[in-house]
Amino acid sequence: MITSNFDMIDTIKTKAAQYLPDIISIRRHLHRHPELSFEEAKTSEYICSRLTQLGIPFTCEVAGFGIIATIKGQSDDKTIALRADMDALPIQELNEVTYRSEKKGVMHACGHDVHMSSLLGAAMILNDIKQSLPNSVRLIFQPGEEKLPGGASLMIKEGALENPRPEAIIAQHVFPSLETGKVGIRSGLYMASADEIYIEVIGKGGHAAMPQDCIDTILSASQIIVSLQQIVSRKNDASIPSVLSFGKFNSIGGATNIIPDRVLIEGTFRTMNETWRLMAHELIIHTAEMTAKAFGATCIVNIEKGYPFLINEPNLTQKVINEMKAYLGEKNVVDLPLRMTSEDFAFYSQVIPACFYRLGTGNKSKGITSQVHTPTFDIDEAALEIGMGLMAWLAFKH
Repeated sequence: MITSNFDMIDTIKTKAAQYLPDIISIRRHLHRHPELSFEEAKTSEYICSRLTQLGIPFTCEVAGFGIIATIKGQSDDKTIALRADMDALPIQELNEVTYRSEKKGVMHACGHDVHMSSLLGAAMILNDIKQSLPNSVRLIFQPGEEKLPGGASLMIKEGALENPRPEAIIAQHVFPSLETGKVGIRSGLYMASADEIYIEVIGKGGHAAMPQDCIDTILSASQIIVSLQQIVSRKNDASIPSVLSFGKFNSIGGATNIIPDRVLIEGTFRTMNETWRLMAHELIIHTAEMTAKAFGATCIVNIEKGYPFLINEPNLTQKVINEMKAYLGEKNVVDLPLRMTSEDFAFYSQVIPACFYRLGTGNKSKGITSQVHTPTFDIDEAALEIGMGLMAWLAFKH
């Protein structure tokens, strides 16, 4: 008979330790068999098989390969959702480990294998204690976090947050900059929106020794990039975090002695204010077009609107922080700064109270320091014990 929070914490920690070998095995299986965004067929099939073994009812093929499962508590009046993403990245793994990716050019380099296995571990624990579970828990295994339009947006459209609507949703993400045993969190605005910018500059090519006969696309495109940087530095309210960066500049044709007819530019715009976001889009288009015109060129600008900014609802987040400290100890809960990276979990945060936190997975003594989205990313697998246990505790205490 569980009589207090201390008893339940002990129970959850004991079960997390008990299930750790199985969850490590699950994580390694998922790591060996990664699948790209919206291609997670085998991953989905594997998770469904695990849920079936646990006797947890689920619906599959949501937004493609997404899964929604439910653990019934003592009351259906309240539901809390826990989410894990499923997709991998187009990266060739360089780690020499027994669980190295078996799929050429594809790797779980962002830790989604950890997210899935941790959520399955939390499901095992919650399923064991469901007689003491005051509310129901919805488990969301989501495809396509790494690719527009984002699997979160599609799952929301297909009812992942309905019937009934959860009171809150919580997710965790690996964080190699934090040592295993710690978690990081920030209340309020946390991560930026992210939009993709594609610019095509069109001029008149010709011999580089006779620029007077050309409309120089290289020069025009270069000036467009310089001019666009003034949007953030001179048009933005300095209190609103914003980043405008360009990572790709390619000519269609061209050589040391040839000015090309066309140049393609690709970049990203990120911010944390929706009004400024839309205004900046208009300024980017206008500035690029007018700058090209000044050089006699033309340009076509396409902005693909991506994920919104992510906000950790303050009341929910404070409750999460309090329960993290109860579970892990105050010194193991770290305040995090704003990040200009993006996450499609932000779509959920625009609909219901949401909290997104970081799970420490690094271990300097073991040489586990590589960051996400690199071919040498890996984790200290001891973090899985905290990953599953903490999620189970937060779901229990909501």
